Amino acid sequence: MPPAAFRPLGSRRVLVHGDGLLVDTVLDEVVRACLEHGGRVWRSPTWDVEVDLVLALRDAGPLANATAEATRLGVTPAADGAAHGRLADEEFLLTRTDGVTVVLADTPAGLLYGLFHTVRLGAAAFDDDRAPERHRPALHLRALDHWDNVEVHPVSGQVERGYAGGSIFWRDGAARDLTRVREYRRLLAAVGINAVTVNNVNVHGEAARLLTDRLDDVVAIAEVLRPYGIRVHLAVSFAAPVVLGGLPTADPLDERVRAWWADATHRVYRRIPDFGGFLVKADSEGQPGPFTYGRDHADGANLLAEALAPHGGVVRWRTFVYNHHQDWRDRSTDRARAAYDHFVPLDGRFRTNVILQVKFGPVDFQVREPVSPLIAAMPATRLAVEIQATQEYTGQQRHACYLAPCWSEVLRFEPWGPDDRTVADVVAGKPASRRTEERRTVPGGRLVRPEGGFLGPAFAPDGGLLGPAGGAGPGGGVAGPGNRPGGGPGGSAGHRAGHGGGLVAVANVGDDPFWTGHPLAQANLYAVGRLAWDPRLTADALLDEWIDLTFPPSTVDDPELVRRTVHAVLDDSWRTYERYTAPLGVGFMVRPGHHYGPDVDGYEYTPWGTYHFADRDGVGVDRTPATGTGFTGQYPQPWSDAYESLERCPDELLLFFHHVPYGHVLHSGSTVVQHIYDTHFAGVEQVRRMRAQWRELAGRIDPAWYERVRERLDEQLRSAVEWRDQVNTYFFRKSGVPDAQGRRIY
Repeated sequence: MPPAAFRPLGSRRVLVHGDGLLVDTVLDEVVRACLEHGGRVWRSPTWDVEVDLVLALRDAGPLANATAEATRLGVTPAADGAAHGRLADEEFLLTRTDGVTVVLADTPAGLLYGLFHTVRLGAAAFDDDRAPERHRPALHLRALDHWDNVEVHPVSGQVERGYAGGSIFWRDGAARDLTRVREYRRLLAAVGINAVTVNNVNVHGEAARLLTDRLDDVVAIAEVLRPYGIRVHLAVSFAAPVVLGGLPTADPLDERVRAWWADATHRVYRRIPDFGGFLVKADSEGQPGPFTYGRDHADGANLLAEALAPHGGVVRWRTFVYNHHQDWRDRSTDRARAAYDHFVPLDGRFRTNVILQVKFGPVDFQVREPVSPLIAAMPATRLAVEIQATQEYTGQQRHACYLAPCWSEVLRFEPWGPDDRTVADVVAGKPASRRTEERRTVPGGRLVRPEGGFLGPAFAPDGGLLGPAGGAGPGGGVAGPGNRPGGGPGGSAGHRAGHGGGLVAVANVGDDPFWTGHPLAQANLYAVGRLAWDPRLTADALLDEWIDLTFPPSTVDDPELVRRTVHAVLDDSWRTYERYTAPLGVGFMVRPGHHYGPDVDGYEYTPWGTYHFADRDGVGVDRTPATGTGFTGQYPQPWSDAYESLERCPDELLLFFHHVPYGHVLHSGSTVVQHIYDTHFAGVEQVRRMRAQWRELAGRIDPAWYERVRERLDEQLRSAVEWRDQVNTYFFRKSGVPDAQGRRIY
């Protein structure tokens, strides 16, 4: 945030009350703002002072300011009806009484988040008619995973799938100066992120040693992040006992291996008492795992969970496990099935400090996928949803693609149908309802949107997740192994699995001056934290917040034009990208390796999997039980029936679930092949309009900002034209069907 975003706070009289490292951070932030904007600051004065804002820990003793003290004693029943009720970790209250805005928390982390919420509100935080508010994060774990390599990898470079320059942590095998990380921690705390993994999930070379003889580097990062309430996590190699410890095996049931992990973990916590835990990619894309020893993922995850449990840490075990040596000739093989097939049989066997990290879709961060069925299939296991802020398959931060609408739809999706739990509810640990168990269907079997379309993963009504006023967040939990007959280790009768799971995003930050390469991609990073805090927030509201903080009125010419223009460029940009790239749920039509630009058959005949099966007669993947891979059967009702049915499958996912003729008529009334032509032509025109709209801001915003975005939009238009021409030409040559509007196809 530019300094101007702090003006409403920094120009006022502020009292900070309480002690602790994070309270010191609150004070430092307020002092910085007041020095910039002329306000005044007191810390816990013993005399009465006239103030505009109080930021206080409730248990830090009486406040000398009479209004603030009265508020401290009486605000809780006004906010939630529970007199003197304890506020959860990270929770805070905000109220306005007799001309004083008061933020109260019971923990320093809550006070820190209350400070940044006050900054986000701006002048509105000091409106006299502001009602009391209680804010509590819906999800306990709100994390970014950096795919940063310690050494420069010969294929993936310094940052795997990094589109914003180099790593902010590492350079050429060494730790970097942490000056930029000191600013990064402010950025993360301001949006609500509370955990960061500092190295790539594909653990290579020097990165493995961060667990042992290079632990000093991790300690240094943890010390910088700690004052902002951010815990460090570490990606580790499952083969570490062999690679680092000299053992002949990494078998998770071997006592020597268990002892090695216990000792290594103890050494980490001795140096980093608030260490968050381990992230593991195992038996996936060449990474080592328990399969080598005839063990399963529960055996592997529980090994690390056992080592972490005495210290309060968690192991996040990624479910991105599939066979990447498939035979493209075998039509029965299906990468989409893999996570469900591997992990659902293990439900109930994971320790309660294991979190399975599930990609939001069943394949690999494509621009359009159905929600992963695994999220609805493991009631006795903690789950976290993984999304990709770094735009690997959505334009690589060379294209403007605001992903909050996609993520919001995923989090609001109701796996068991309307008026039941959402995905956000599941990962928050909200228990199943009776309706879930009954596998309820809509009368008549037809799922409809309020506006008349078909209800698919691209839409779901607000899901009943309790947000700022109360919440299924910390303190909630999914049923642990002990709640099922024959539950696995770590569970006991009636035990709840801690704090549910959370939301994790692959980071899109690098050492680029704009943090994210494309300045407008900052909006995606902002949305990650805010949606993890409150999944009910709309993409429009989040974009408004980001614009207000990024372009304060005092820093731009014609603030309303800036607001309209940024909305015009970003509002529909996700669907625009979809229009000129991936039709009707088909993905992976990208150039292999670097994944930028079109190559319709690029992966079609490779061992990584097949994705569209286009021939002269039709296109799409048959995933039905009757004639295809059976993937639709992994969903609960009503979605298994909806996806299996040609009549009820949402248009936007038709080719993900069905192989159909080019003349198949969609619910929109268009044929499949004409839809491909129309959307690809329309997508290019939308990018052309985006570029023209941005040019209206010349001379009205920071010139460096303007020029970087202008340059990226020029590239986006060039790329969109290439996508349009290659995809349309491919399907014209396959189908032989001309464009009904007579436009040029090559």
